[in-house]
Amino acid sequence: MASGLQQPMVHPGSNGLMSEEARRVMEQARTEKERKKQALNLQRENILSQRTSSPARRTALEAALKQIEDSIEQLN
Repeated sequence: MASGLQQPMVHPGSNGLMSEEARRVMEQARTEKERKKQALNLQRENILSQRTSSPARRTALEAALKQIEDSIEQLN
């Protein structure tokens, strides 16, 4: 027979117990972070694939690439 009590989740690397709601919120945050990283990596690949002979365009691409790489680093 089920008692109606849920087993608390134990967070890896932690001595405390984690509620189902807290686990769900953490999983959503992790998923969102992964989505952002994937989007940034796609943008990075797009910039790296572009070829140009225009110095102004090249400078703009380099600046965009630096901004994207900084954003990826912040997510890590």
